[in-house]
Amino acid sequence: MKVTLRSKGLSPDVPQYYIRRALMKSMGFGDQDLERPLVAIANTWNEILPGSYHLDRIGQAVKRGIQEAGGMATMFNVLAPCDGQGAGNVGFKYLLPSRDLIAASVEMMTEHASYDALVMIGTCDKIVPGLLMAAARCNLPTVLVTGGWMPVGHYKGDRLDISSIGKYFVMYRQGKISSEEMNLVETSACPGPGACCIMGTANSMCIAAEAIGLSLPGNSALCAIDAALERLAEEAGRKVMAHLENGVKARDIMTEAAFQNMVKVSCATSGSTNLALHFPAIAHELGYPFSLEDFDRISRKTPAIMEMKPSDPQYNMEDYSRAGGLQAVMKSMEQLLDTSVATVSGKSLAETLKEAEIREPEVIRPLDRPRDKEGGFAILKGNLGIAVIKQTAVRPEMYKHRGPARVFEQEEDCIDALLAGKFKEGEVLVIRYEGPRGGPGMREMVMATYLIVEMGLDKSVALVTDGRFSGTSGGPCVGHVSPEAMDGGPIALIRDGDMIEMDIPARRINVDVNEEEMARRREQWRPPKPKVTHGWLAHFAKHATSADKGAYLE
Repeated sequence: MKVTLRSKGLSPDVPQYYIRRALMKSMGFGDQDLERPLVAIANTWNEILPGSYHLDRIGQAVKRGIQEAGGMATMFNVLAPCDGQGAGNVGFKYLLPSRDLIAASVEMMTEHASYDALVMIGTCDKIVPGLLMAAARCNLPTVLVTGGWMPVGHYKGDRLDISSIGKYFVMYRQGKISSEEMNLVETSACPGPGACCIMGTANSMCIAAEAIGLSLPGNSALCAIDAALERLAEEAGRKVMAHLENGVKARDIMTEAAFQNMVKVSCATSGSTNLALHFPAIAHELGYPFSLEDFDRISRKTPAIMEMKPSDPQYNMEDYSRAGGLQAVMKSMEQLLDTSVATVSGKSLAETLKEAEIREPEVIRPLDRPRDKEGGFAILKGNLGIAVIKQTAVRPEMYKHRGPARVFEQEEDCIDALLAGKFKEGEVLVIRYEGPRGGPGMREMVMATYLIVEMGLDKSVALVTDGRFSGTSGGPCVGHVSPEAMDGGPIALIRDGDMIEMDIPARRINVDVNEEEMARRREQWRPPKPKVTHGWLAHFAKHATSADKGAYLE
C-alpha cells in the first residue's frame, strides 16, 4: 500500500520545507536520507538507573534494524527515574508522578518532529506504563522494546536480588552478620544491569507490554546482558518499518481484547500491585472502560499459574525464562485468552503460541493444576473505601485478620517503631497521608513491608495505607486506600485502638466504628498543610486523580 508520511508533509512551495531540511543537513543527513521515512527511537537510556544503563547499545541495535529496512532513524532520550534510587529521600515522591511526564515527553517529541513511526525502549516501573500511555496517544506504527532483567546474585548459596537487602539488613541489625558481610551482600545482590530479577513492577510491566502485543514475543524473558536482546532489538527496528508500510498503528495492536488479555496474564502471573495504578491509566488513554472492580472480577476468574518472588521465594525471572517465558504462560492459559488479536510480530497471538513450549511445568502450571485458584490481585471494599492487596503474597493464616489500629502519619514513623520493637502482635499498622495528594506522589511503603516480612511479623501484623507498595513487597499489606487521607477519606479518621477487619476471601476492609462516631470525627477533621507547595509535585498533587482511578493527571 502507498504510505502517506507525516515527515514529508511540507510542500516545497513553503519556506518551512527548506528550513527543516537545512536543519537536518546540519547534523550530517543528506538528500537521500531525507527521502526516507523518519522513525523515532524514544530511548530511556541513562547512567543512574540499572534498568536503563545498557539501553544505549539496545538503541543502536534498533537503529541498525530501522536503517536496514530503509528508514531514517533518529534517537531522543526520555527521562527515566528508579524507585530504588529514590528510596529513602524526597526523590521517592517523584516516581509515580514521573509516569505522566514520561508519556507527555514522548508525545511531545514525537509530535513536534512529525515522526512517521516509533520504537520505544524502556525497562522499569513507571517507564513502561508511561511508554504504553504515549503509544496510545501518538497512535503511530509502534514497537516497544523492554530492556530485560538483571542477572541473579549469589552469596553463600543464597540467590540474591534487590529485595534480599531487606532480609540481610534485619540480620545485620540483629547482630547476626557483620558490616563487612552486609557490604558483601550489597556488592553481590545486583551483579549487572536490568530490571530487578523478581516479579516486581518492572518485570510485571514488561510482561504486560508483551501480553498486550506491543513487544515482540519472548522479549520479557530475556536477561539484560543476553546478546539475544540486541538481536530482538534489531528485529524491532525491521518490524516497525513493516508496520509503517502496512499501515498498522499502535491502537490496532492495543485493542480492547488485547487489553483484557494483558489483565488476565497479569493476574495469572501474580504481578505487582502497582498494575492497579497503571492499567486504569492506560485504559483511560485508550478510552476503554476499566475499573478496580473489573480487575477483581478478572482476577477471581483467572487462576494464578505462575508465582515468582515475592509470592514464591524459590523462583525468580531466571526460572521464568528457563520455563519458556510469557509465550509458555499464555499457551498454558490459552483457553482464557482472545488469541485472534494481532501482535507486533506480524502474526496473531494464536500463531505465535503454536511455537511456544512449556519447558518447566512446575514453574508454569496448567490451568487444571494452578498455584492458586484465583489470580494475584484482590480488591477490598468496605467503610474504609476501596483498596488493593496482592493476595498470593499473603500467608493463608492472614487471609482474615482483625486487630487494633496503630496509626502513623508517615512511613518513617512506622519504620522507627518496627526497628525499636514498639509494636504488638495482632496490630494493624496504618500509614496515612501517603497518597497521590497527601504524599504527595504516593511513594512506596517498601521498607515497612520488608521489615514486616523479614521480622516474621507477616504471620500476625497487617499494614493498611493510602500509599503504595513495591512490586517486591509481600505480606498482608493493603494499599491504595481510596479516598486517601488528604481528601478526608475514612483512613484519615482512624484512631489508635480502632478495630480493623481485613477479609480477603470476602473482599472486605472495614473499621469497627459506627457511622455516628465517624460523622463526629469527620466534623472535627481538618486537612494538614500540604507538604509541598511548588514545582512538579505540587502540580501533581493538585491534578492527579485518586489511586483507584489510576492517579493519572486530569
